[in-house]
Order: sequence, then structure tokens, then C-alpha cells
Amino acid sequence: MILKVHRLKVSTKRSIMTQTETAAKKSAAKKTVAEKVKADATVTTTPEPKKAVKSAAKKKSGLAFPFTAIVGQEEMKLSLILNIIDPRIGGVLVMGHRGTGKSTTVRALAEVLPFIERVEGDTYNRTLEQYLEAEDGKKGSKPLDPRSIKTEQIPVPVVDLPLGATEDRVCGTIDIEQALTSGVKAFEPGLLAQANRGFLYIDEVNLLDDHLVDVLLDVAASGKNVVEREGISIRHPARFVLVGSGNPEEGELRPQLLDRFGLHARIITILDIAKRVEIVKRRREFDDDPDAFMKKYNREQQKLQKKIQQAKDLLPEVSMTDSVLTDIARLCMNLGIDGHRGELTITRTAFAHAAFRGEKVVTMKHVQEIAGLCLRHRLRKDPLETLDAGEKIDRELAKVLGEAEAV
Repeated sequence: MILKVHRLKVSTKRSIMTQTETAAKKSAAKKTVAEKVKADATVTTTPEPKKAVKSAAKKKSGLAFPFTAIVGQEEMKLSLILNIIDPRIGGVLVMGHRGTGKSTTVRALAEVLPFIERVEGDTYNRTLEQYLEAEDGKKGSKPLDPRSIKTEQIPVPVVDLPLGATEDRVCGTIDIEQALTSGVKAFEPGLLAQANRGFLYIDEVNLLDDHLVDVLLDVAASGKNVVEREGISIRHPARFVLVGSGNPEEGELRPQLLDRFGLHARIITILDIAKRVEIVKRRREFDDDPDAFMKKYNREQQKLQKKIQQAKDLLPEVSMTDSVLTDIARLCMNLGIDGHRGELTITRTAFAHAAFRGEKVVTMKHVQEIAGLCLRHRLRKDPLETLDAGEKIDRELAKVLGEAEAV
């Protein structure tokens, strides 16, 4: 009996030792595998190559196609340039076929825009005078010394408004991070604040949500963005040039928003074989080496930028005779244009066009070249009308100028 108990104890002890050794071996094996995986990960995840690839891709994608390298589409390019010279024209609506370079042209605009002066680091891109007026108007604020405020030169901002943007992102909202960390109600500016004194671009504008269209109409009419939410009341300047592009086959634009665009550029597919070949060659050259392609057109870009700045400086000196203004009013009346926005837009656009050409007096020749841009989208729609809008404007222009007999 004693011998059996002894043997049972020995057997149990050996079993326990065997289990312990097996567990130790498994643990050691797991540890060895983990160390191996860790070592492999250390070897394979070298950070330098990834960073290099990422920065190279970022650098390549950050370059926009040069404005002066765009082939054709002169009507669209002229419309954008005239709005740079005089932002009061009211923006551009670019409608046309898919793949005709609408978005490319608008995004290329940023490289030829002149610089503007703003208070250093100001979110709303305000001038020194606007900044002092706004800050001095606050309750309990001390008078500011203009000499203590620094200013800086920045390019005219071009801000994209995506179709999926929320109203908070567009108008601005309460700064959640600051509210949670500091317990302070602070305002986080939106896209309208960034676009002040610049360009606000909407791709596929005819697909924009109705509630955002209402916001844009309100801000475009007043030139100010008012935010009232979560106990915050903010009013800041939001004067921008509205640029929209789209394909008319995908839907019509609301009449209220359509009327807010100063100019309407119509884009069609280029049918000239030589130009189509040149478009492909330039795009391939840009995709292969963006830096070299940009350097190739750098001189033309600077030349255009200088010409635009000279036109802006010349604009206050441009004049128009009463006879030309009378002909403009007669043209709008004969075409049945509602309201007086047609005359105002033609007048401002003709002034800018004359300045861009380096001339100080507006003539009917300037009016002829820009009348279609200003009035095409303001004509009353008649489902039975067979005459194209551009042809109708040209016919009435000819009547006003006495070049054709009135029917």
C-alpha cells in the first residue's frame, strides 16, 4: 500500500513537471515568434522611403495646370480675368460639356491673381481699415493703435466649396475643441470667411443643395455673413467673386442663383484637330514633369499677372460717354431684360475690358465683345423660341448700332 502511494506521488510529480516544461517551451516559442515578427516589422517599416513617396506625391498634386497653357476657351478665360480686374461684376457661371477644362481653368486662376494686403494672420482677410472699424466697434474694447498692427501681402484666396459641405462648414459654427478644453464659447470661421476678398468656386453648381443656395444668395446680396447659433452672434464681411461650373445636361440652375452671376460663359468641345492634339500633348507633358512644365510657362504667367495689375490700376481712369450708356440701356430694353442688373453688369464689364486692353474710353466695340457674356443668362425663356440666345443678342446689337434694319 505504501509502495502504491509512493508510485502515485512520483507519477503525479512527473506529470506536473512535464506540463510545466511544455508550458515553458510554448511560452518561449511564442516569445521567439513575437521577437521575430517585431524584428521583421522593424526592418520592413523603414520610415524614410514612405515619407519620400508621400512628399513627392503631395508636391506633384499641389501644382495646378498653368492658366496661360490652356488651349482655347477664350470666352471663359476672359470672363475670369475681367472679374479679377473688377470683382463688382459679380462672378462667372461656366456651363458646358464634360471634360472641356472648366475646373482646370478655374483652379489655374490662383497662379495669376495679384496680391492683396491684409492684417497679419486675420482669418477674414480684412484690410487695416476694416479691422480697426470692426475691433473698435466691440463693447469694452480699447482703442487700437494702427502703428502697432502688422500687415502682410497674400495671394487672392481661391476657395473650393464641395457639394457635400454642411451649412456649419460653409458659414462657420462654434469651436467644439475650445469649448471642451477651455469652456469658452468661440467661433470657428467657415469657407465664407476664407473666401472674403477672393474667389469662391463651386463645381457642379447646378447640383448644389437648396439650403446652401439660400445661404449663398443671402450672403451675396448683403456682403456679410451672419451666424446666430448656440449663444454665439457673429457678423463678418464675406465679399467674394462667385464662380460656378457645371453641365447643363445634369440639371438647371435656380433662377435666383442664376441671376446672381454677373457673366455666363458657354463652353463647347473644341472641334479643331490641331487644338485637340495640342491639348493632349500639353497635358501629357504636365503630368510627366509638372515642375519643368511650370517653368516653361512661368514668363507668360508673370506677363499676364502684370497686365491684370496694370488694368486694375487703370480702371479708375476709364470713362464712358452718355451715348454709349444710352445704347446699352436700349439694348437691354429691346431684349426684354428684367430689372436693371443687365445695364449695370454690361457697364462694369465694358469698363474692365477697356482697362484690360489699355484704353481709357469705353466704346461700343468693347460692349459688342462682352454683351453676350452679360446678357445670355438674363433673357426670358421662350419654349417656342428657335433663335439661339447669342444670335438674338447679336441681332439686337446690330439694330442698336444701326447696322441692320429693324424688323
